[in-house]
Amino acid sequence: MQTKLARIAKIAKQNPKEQFTSLNHLVNEELLTQCHLELGGSKATGVDQVTKAVYEENLESNIKDLVERLKRKSYRPQPVRRAYIPKDEKNTRPLRIPSYEDKIVQLGLNKILQAIYEQDYLNLSYDFRPGRNCHDALKALNRNIEY
Repeated sequence: MQTKLARIAKIAKQNPKEQFTSLNHLVNEELLTQCHLELGGSKATGVDQVTKAVYEENLESNIKDLVERLKRKSYRPQPVRRAYIPKDEKNTRPLRIPSYEDKIVQLGLNKILQAIYEQDYLNLSYDFRPGRNCHDALKALNRNIEY
């Protein structure tokens, strides 16, 4: 799967005007299985209460069914579970928790879109990029100010 994503990234970098009209073929069992393996098992469960361990019991058939539903466009995300976490002593902040299967799909689509759009960002951009954070931005700013 990494080679397919690398190929898409290469095309996007070489030809910034390229329009990718069909990415559906990239959503396959290999990608979604890889996403399942990358997801943490200790995360909160969604409305269906399915954990990584439960999903893993029939992983092959679950992933195969998920891919089939995505391909025939019958996949529908489940409602997110809403929880409230304390913000400070008086206030709470709403937190939306998707189901485990929705997390797999989200991560898979994120990988595909990242391979395409990461090529468009400037090297000095730090906002919501993989392997970069606000501390990196502050370090770069500090270097530029000092020189």
